[in-house]
Amino acid sequence: MTDLSVRELPLFPLPDVVLFPQEVLPLHIFEPRYRMMLSTVLENDRRFGVVRWDPQAQRMADVGCCAEILQCQTQDDDRSNIVTLGQQRFRVLDVVREAPFRVAMVSWIEDDSAADHAELQRLSLDVTKALRDVVELTGKLFGKITPLPSDLPDLPRELSFWIGSHLGGPVADHQQTLLEITDTGERLRLEFDLLDRTRRQLAARTVLKDTFKDLDDPDPT
Repeated sequence: MTDLSVRELPLFPLPDVVLFPQEVLPLHIFEPRYRMMLSTVLENDRRFGVVRWDPQAQRMADVGCCAEILQCQTQDDDRSNIVTLGQQRFRVLDVVREAPFRVAMVSWIEDDSAADHAELQRLSLDVTKALRDVVELTGKLFGKITPLPSDLPDLPRELSFWIGSHLGGPVADHQQTLLEITDTGERLRLEFDLLDRTRRQLAARTVLKDTFKDLDDPDPT
C-alpha cells in the first residue's frame, strides 16, 4: 500500500525566504537547473518545495512549504516568471538527488487537530488586537497609516500563517520557527509575544515623540 503522506518533491532553496500555506509567492526562474526543474514540474502536478536556505550556515532548512504554480510566463530566452501558492508544509526526510536539481523524499506535516477551540479563538482575538495596535502605533510614529486587509483570516490556523508571512521586524526573524511549529496555539502564543513586545516598544517611542513635540511647540497661552 502506498504511503500518501510521503513523496518525492523537487526542491527550490531560496535565501532567507519562508513560504507559508495559502500565501502567494512570485518567482523569476533563470538558472538552467531551475529551468529544467520548472519544465519537469509543469509536466507533472505543477508542485515543488520551497525551503529556506541559510547563506551564513550554508544549509537548507528541514521544513519547507509546497508551492503550486498558478501562472507561468516563459520569455524568449527561456527565463520564466511564475506565480505560486503555498500549500502543505513538509519535512525533508532525505535528499535523493542533487543534479540536475535537488529532489528530496518528504513527509507532509499538519497542525495538531486536538487543540481546544475556545482557547484558539481567545488567542486569535488577542493576536488580532495586538496586530491592530502595532499597525496603528506604527502609523502614528511614522505618519503613514497602512490599513490591514479587509479579508484578514479569522480562523486561528490561517491567521497564524498570515501573520508569520506578512509581518516584518521581530516576527520575520522567527519565520522559520513559526513555519515548523505544529501546534496552532503555540504559534499564536509566540506571535502574540512578539507583537506585544513590539507594541510596547512602539508605545514608548510614541510617548517620547509626543513629549519632544510638546517641548518644541509650547502652548503660547
